[in-house]
Amino acid sequence: MPITIVLDNARYQHCKAVIAFAENLQIKLLFLPPYSPNLNIIERLWKFAKKKVLYGKYYERSEQFHKTIYDFFEQIDQHQEQLKSLLTLKFQTFDNSRIYAP
Repeated sequence: MPITIVLDNARYQHCKAVIAFAENLQIKLLFLPPYSPNLNIIERLWKFAKKKVLYGKYYERSEQFHKTIYDFFEQIDQHQEQLKSLLTLKFQTFDNSRIYAP
């Protein structure tokens, strides 16, 4: 069964050693598009959290900011309806030309 590993575009993942190792094991490397936050659900959640906690707000002390972030995630259930549509598995697509296959 062929193995494909999905990778972001960190420089070290494109190094010759990684490519050679994957090639030796007959593993396909699939590199995500350079900017693809919609492929990562946590990025969507972070964007939503920033909108709720940061936009148009000023925190004089970092402790205030940290507490607000903590409280947001402690009370995440309050945003369940909004998050239901935001955190779906409807990902953006990309073409297979980004697959490095041995």
